[in-house]
Amino acid sequence: MLLVKGKILFSLGLALIFGSLAHAQEEEVSFEMKLSREKLGINERLRVEFTMNKDGDNFNPPAFEGFKVVMGPSQSISSSWINGKRSFSKTYSYILLPTARGRFTIKQATIEIAGETYKTLPQTVEVTAAVDKPDAEKTVDDVADENLHLVAEVSKGNPYLNEAVTVVYKLYVSPNISVTNYRPLDNPTYNNFWSQDIPVTKHTAQNGTYQGKPYRYVILKRVVLYPQKPGKLEIEPLSLEIFVDVPTNRRDFFGGRIYTQTTKTVSAGRRTINVKPLPEAGKPLNFGGAVGDFEFSVTASKNQLNASESLQAIVEVSGKGNLKLFQLPEPELPSALEVYEPEYEEKVTTYTSGMEGAVSNNYTIVPSFRGKYPIPSISFSYFNPASEKYVTLNSEEINIEVLDGPVGSSPNNAVVGTPSKQLVVPTGKQFHFIKIKPNLTQIGTDHFFGSNTFYMLLFAPLLLIPIAVFSFKKREAIASDVMGNKIKKANKLARKYLSTAKKELGNKEAFYVALEKGLHNYLKAKLKIETSEFSKEKITQILTDKRVEVEDVNGFIDLLKSCEMARYSPFSDVQMQNDYEKASEIISNLDKQL
Repeated sequence: MLLVKGKILFSLGLALIFGSLAHAQEEEVSFEMKLSREKLGINERLRVEFTMNKDGDNFNPPAFEGFKVVMGPSQSISSSWINGKRSFSKTYSYILLPTARGRFTIKQATIEIAGETYKTLPQTVEVTAAVDKPDAEKTVDDVADENLHLVAEVSKGNPYLNEAVTVVYKLYVSPNISVTNYRPLDNPTYNNFWSQDIPVTKHTAQNGTYQGKPYRYVILKRVVLYPQKPGKLEIEPLSLEIFVDVPTNRRDFFGGRIYTQTTKTVSAGRRTINVKPLPEAGKPLNFGGAVGDFEFSVTASKNQLNASESLQAIVEVSGKGNLKLFQLPEPELPSALEVYEPEYEEKVTTYTSGMEGAVSNNYTIVPSFRGKYPIPSISFSYFNPASEKYVTLNSEEINIEVLDGPVGSSPNNAVVGTPSKQLVVPTGKQFHFIKIKPNLTQIGTDHFFGSNTFYMLLFAPLLLIPIAVFSFKKREAIASDVMGNKIKKANKLARKYLSTAKKELGNKEAFYVALEKGLHNYLKAKLKIETSEFSKEKITQILTDKRVEVEDVNGFIDLLKSCEMARYSPFSDVQMQNDYEKASEIISNLDKQL
C-alpha cells in the first residue's frame, strides 16, 4: 500500500515538473504594435502602442511617415503576481496627427530583449477626408497639449543693427486646466546679441486670447536684445517642464470633478529675425555705432580759474538707445592744458523698450599758464531707426579764462592740439628769507619720573581693579542663568539655520532641511520645550494658548508642511524664495506676540 502511494506521489511530482517546463517553453517573447484604428479622418488622431511582455533596451520607433507626433513617447509598465504567476507588460505610446490623405504604412519598430533583436509587423492606415465629429478619445496628455502653449513674442522681426528687440515669453493656459508649478529645462543662449534680462518680480495671471480663444497667460521671462551683426539671426527656444492638473470625466463621492496631474514639456520654438545693416548713404565720418534717439552736450564746471586749479569738463550723451555699446567722442583741448584720463560714468536703466539714461566722460583739466583757452565744438553722430536717418549734434564752444598764473611762451596760449605737460616757469617766489627768530628746542634725555608714562602706570591698577571685579560678577551672573543661556543658544541656532537656508536657495533638499531646523529651534527658544516634544498639534495648541493670531499659527504650520512635502514633490526656486520670506515674516510676527 505504501509502495503504491509512493509511486503516485512520484508521478504527480514528475507531472508538475514537466508541466512547469512546458509552461516556461510556451511563454515566449512578444513584441507587437497596436493601432487604435486602421481608418481615420485627417482631423482625427491615431494612437500607436508598442507592447512587450519582457523588459528590453534600445527601443527604436519607426519614422511615422505621413504623420506628425503630437505626444510621445510615453512609457507605462505593468507588473503583477497572480497565483504564483508573474505578469509583465511594458508599453511605449504615441499620439499621431495625419499630415495628408492617403494610405500610409507604419513601419517596423525594434527592441533588444535578452540580447536578441525583435521587430513588430508593419501596418497600413488609411487617412480619409475630415469627419464632422472626430471620435478619437483624448487622453490627459492630449488635453494638456491642446490647452497649454509657450509663446515667444518678438517686438521687431526686421530691426536695424544695434536696435533694441524685446522678447517676452508668455505661457498661455486654457481655463480647462490649471498649472501648479514649472521648471526651466533649457534657457536660450543669445549668440550674436547683446542681451539684458529684465526680472519678472510677480507672475500675475492676465486675461488674453490665443488663436482667437480666451486664455489666461503669465509672463515668465523678458529679455532685451541688441543684434551685433546683420543678417538672419536665430533666437534659441526656451523649454519648460510644466506640472498640470487636467480634469477628467470622473466624479468623486460629492459630485466634484476628479483631476489628474501630468507633466508636459513645452517649448517656445526657434525665432528668426532679419537684421538690417545700417545704411551707407549719408553715414558721417565720425559715426561710432550709436543707434537710437540721443541728446549731446559738453559742459565745464567753471569758466574762470587760476593756474594750478582744476576744472571738470563733462562730455555726455543721454536719451534712448544702445548707450552701453558705443564710445563717446573726445574733445580737442589746447596743448597748454594738462588733461587727465577721463572718469566714465553710466546711469542707464534697461526697460522692455530698451536702454534709457545717460553716459558721460568726466575730464579733469589743470591749466598751467595765464590766458584764454577755447574748447572747440565737437560733434556726435548717431543713427535714428525711427526716421531711418543719421543725425549729427554739435556742442557749443567753451572759453576758459585763467586769471592768475605764470605767462607762457605764446602770447595768447590758445594753441589747440594734443594736451601735454608744460615746463616749470619761474614766478619769483622760489626763494624765502632766512628766519631771524628760530624756534629751537633743547636736545636732552627724557626722565621717567614725573613723565606721563609714570603717572599712567601709577594709576592704572586703580582703574583696572574695579573693571575686573565688575567683569567677574557679570560672567558669574551669565553662567548661573542656565535657562537664559539655553534661550540664547537656541536663538543663535535659529539665526544660523535661517542663514543656511538663505544660502541654499535653489537647492531644494538642503534648503527645506535648514528651514525646518531653523523653525524648530526658534520655537524651542521661545516656548522652552524640548525638540522631542514637537508635533504640529502641540505647536498649534501652545501658540493658541499664548494668544497668537490664528493667521500666524496657520502660517507656521503651513511652513512645516511645506518642509515635509518638499521631500516628495517638485518645488521651484520661486516657491523656495516665497517660503523663505514667509518664514522671516512669521518669525517677526511671533516675536511681537510671544
